[in-house]
Amino acid sequence: MTVHLEVAEGVGTLRLDRPPMNALNVAVQDRIRELAEEVTRRDDVRAVVLYGGEKVFAAGADIKEMRAMDHAAMVLRARGLQDSFTAVARIPKPVVAAVTGYALGGGCELALCADYRIAADNARLGQPEILLGLIPGAGGTQRLPRLIGPAKAKDLIFTGRQVKADEALAIGLVDRVVPAADVYTEAHAWAAKLAQGPAIALRAAKESIDTGLEADLDTGLAVERTWFAGLFATEDRERGMRSFVEEGPGKAEFI
Repeated sequence: MTVHLEVAEGVGTLRLDRPPMNALNVAVQDRIRELAEEVTRRDDVRAVVLYGGEKVFAAGADIKEMRAMDHAAMVLRARGLQDSFTAVARIPKPVVAAVTGYALGGGCELALCADYRIAADNARLGQPEILLGLIPGAGGTQRLPRLIGPAKAKDLIFTGRQVKADEALAIGLVDRVVPAADVYTEAHAWAAKLAQGPAIALRAAKESIDTGLEADLDTGLAVERTWFAGLFATEDRERGMRSFVEEGPGKAEFI
């Protein structure tokens, strides 16, 4: 398989496995979508890590495969490419990208689908499609400016340049930088901690934030209000409030 799913401690790791550079060909894209849909359904998966291995996250699309496609072929394929990444972005559980080595083109776009990004100190990220006479096609022109702002996104997309981990951190493209040997451990620990949290409340928080970012303020507030009130019907809410009153904050055990 080109992508594996490993589950431990409530954390599902989606691991890219297409040596040497985890090039994102059609088979990899389709497998990413399949596994994203699987972790969405599975109750034993409470949080997700995206990981490409110790050396590289994903160096981009399979250029040899893409070069063989003409306009008609890409018209048919472009939606499938975007749908694969959108399936990751819509996982209703916390998702962290553990970025090692290169995360370029489609690799960077896959990392953008996560809620949080932990990068190795030797990581390099970018959207080099312009150097091929193209633009990002898996969400880069949309998710990148929403994350780091339009001016910084245009700089990366217009020039195709790669940024090192320290610059990626400074512009908000990644959220933490750690030694390369610690990337997966740190990402798994982040996910495992959230896997012990109130699953429905975490889903509510993610959906409220993501929906609100795509809507006007009143619509976002309506989504928040609906979820906020709805959580009063959950046992986790009762457990959390009871624990707070009886034991103090941060000691609740959720189901």
